[in-house]
Amino acid sequence: MAPSPRDIVEPTRPALADVSLLPVPPPLEGLLPWGGLRRGSTVVAEAPSLALALVARSSAAGSWCAAVGLSSLGLAAAAEAGVALERLAVVAHPGPDWLAVTAALLDAFAVVVVRPPERVRPADGRRLVARAKQRRSVLLPLGAPAAWEGAEVRLAVTASRWEGLGQGDGHLRARLVEVRAEGRGAAARPRTALLWLPAEGGGVRAAADERDRDGRRPIRAAG
Repeated sequence: MAPSPRDIVEPTRPALADVSLLPVPPPLEGLLPWGGLRRGSTVVAEAPSLALALVARSSAAGSWCAAVGLSSLGLAAAAEAGVALERLAVVAHPGPDWLAVTAALLDAFAVVVVRPPERVRPADGRRLVARAKQRRSVLLPLGAPAAWEGAEVRLAVTASRWEGLGQGDGHLRARLVEVRAEGRGAAARPRTALLWLPAEGGGVRAAADERDRDGRRPIRAAG
């Protein structure tokens, strides 16, 4: 049963409550116009792995984070990404009250990741974007950016390649991805980064910008 918004209790005041910028892992800093997650902003991440990577450093530094509607989120995967599980609240099945639950969490948590269980109406997206700005929280919606009018940045994996599999043997060790960031205002200029996400052993790591003789990166377009 999904919790009522009245049941959501504000956590202990996070250590980073008074700063305007929440840190992200260094390989992701160049994708964001502020070099981190600006409080009051909305950043659309089109993949859960991106969202986990974005919140890892701030949660480890003391900020409380929440995840709404990520029913497939494994705590082991979150920990491998670097998220501090003791400061992560998970509402896996918010049900039809997902909008109210997310709005309530934005009042109490520094960062809220949300995957809506249904198609988002533009008015609802604008409501949450405005709520994040008012409460100086960071909203990280997953999925297509169309419903999130007002989002400052959109991050998408545009190409990827898994490492570790041989000819019918081996196991997946790491994923090489190209991430593209675009948005409005300070984020209007598109930015790209080549990353290991996840890197071997977990987390995110910058990848060497290796190209073949045709000048193309050796990874396939996502999709």
